[in-house]
Parts: sequence; C-alpha cells; structure tokens
Amino acid sequence: MSELNSMEFDDADSWMLEEGLESLGLESLGLGALGDEHFMRRALQQAELAVQQDEVPVGAIVVHANKIIATAFNQREQLADPTAHAEMIAITQAASHLNSWRLIDCTLFVTLEPCPMCAGAILQSRIPRVVYGALDPKAGAVVSLYQLLNDPRLNHRCEVVGGVLASDCGQILTDFFEHKRKLRKK
Repeated sequence: MSELNSMEFDDADSWMLEEGLESLGLESLGLGALGDEHFMRRALQQAELAVQQDEVPVGAIVVHANKIIATAFNQREQLADPTAHAEMIAITQAASHLNSWRLIDCTLFVTLEPCPMCAGAILQSRIPRVVYGALDPKAGAVVSLYQLLNDPRLNHRCEVVGGVLASDCGQILTDFFEHKRKLRKK
C-alpha cells in the first residue's frame, strides 16, 4: 500500500475544496471539476508508481468524505494475477478500510476507463460515482465498447465523469508502450 493511503488534505487542499468550490458555486456538484482534477493527479501519481514497477501505468484512488482511503496501481505482472487491476486493488482496500463491501458515498478515480471486469466490481461494490481520465477504445466498459455503469438492465448505476486530465492520463500510457516497443526492437 502506498504512502497516499488514507491521506487527508493539507490546508491548501481543504481550502480549495471547501472555500474554493463554494465561492465558485460548485459545492452542490459534490467535488466538482477542481476537486476531480486534484484527485486525478493523485491517481496519476499511482500510475507513475506502476511505471517504476514496469507495470501498465494505470492508477486508481477511492475517496470517501474528502479523504483518500485507498490507492493502487496495476500489479498484474508483479502479482502474476490477471485481476490485479488498479481499480480492483483500490476497491478491495476501500472495502477493508470501511469494513463494508458497500462503498456508498465513495468516488473512484482512475486514469483509464475501466474494463468489463472492473466495471463489474464497481457495480457490485455500489460505488455511486466514477471519474476516469483517458478512454480505452480496446477494452473500455464505461463508454467506449460497453456502457455497463449506466445499463438500465442492471440494479445499480453510477454517475460517470470522463476525460478528467485525459491528455496526461493518455500520455503516460503512450510513453510506456512506446518505450516497450523500442526495447523490443533492440
């Protein structure tokens, strides 16, 4: 588990979310655009940790009551586990932190649009809000290939905010795979 787990806001962050959003009239929107970018930057920090571990750079965090309660990055190679996606690990950590499988009043921030497996876990854990960065045209299950989080046939749906820091979230993936291709050519 990383150092960001259960990290509370510092004074500047608290001001931004409490005073800053109120002064902009965004307090009724929950975290709002400014808060979403702040937390997505934290998820990007997790993606950077994945790069250091030679893992596909996807990072995720779970926020509850304006506190980060879970942080994770992809660990499929390290754990030899096909289910070790950032979202899955973060959801497990958050459930442990809250001592409940129901992650109501939580927001999941993830740098890449969740896949079908992760979307299923999001639905099963009852996360009400998901914020993602880059689209995943090959495996995305939120908008790209499927729309699982808003499928009216399922018993739970999520508020979805997409494209938050999409360029930064996409660039870390592009750089990672370009580096991998260069290594293979040598």
